[in-house]
Amino acid sequence: MKHTKQFKRAAIKRYLEGTRGYKLVAREYSIAPAVLRRWVLWYRMHGGAGLTRKTGQYTADFKLTVLRHMWDNGFSLTQVAAVFNVGSPHSVASWARRYRDGGFEGLGRFRKPVPIDMQAPPNKSEQQDDNDTRSREDLLKELEYLRAENAYLKKLDALFPARPNPTTRKKRK
Repeated sequence: MKHTKQFKRAAIKRYLEGTRGYKLVAREYSIAPAVLRRWVLWYRMHGGAGLTRKTGQYTADFKLTVLRHMWDNGFSLTQVAAVFNVGSPHSVASWARRYRDGGFEGLGRFRKPVPIDMQAPPNKSEQQDDNDTRSREDLLKELEYLRAENAYLKKLDALFPARPNPTTRKKRK
């Protein structure tokens, strides 16, 4: 869920008043205490700029710098993300996983591998030709099978009528 800067500032200001803790302020604003804690940390480190949503690409060198800083100083994902003003601690966790799996090269631009052996969808004209070349007996067997399948499904529906969805509830008057 994305929140506006004004909403974040209000929640942070409420916490910084010092009369309430993370849990109470978070409950008051209907957010998780961890989210409020992260916002306060970002705000303390970067001021109002820490509240804007970060987008864009980070270089592999920058990612490695962040990871080394985290490992050398024993910082948590949230702490190191706040220090370097990275948009999310989850990004840092992803970088660490990719570095562990692929080294420095793993920190480069990440793209999901495309399967090599993908086949193009069959053309409708090829399907039409296929039906033209099939024997009459094969087509009659397929028709018989499809009719039996249809009859079976109709009987199944008759035996077990559709039940109402359990997630939708009737309103009581």
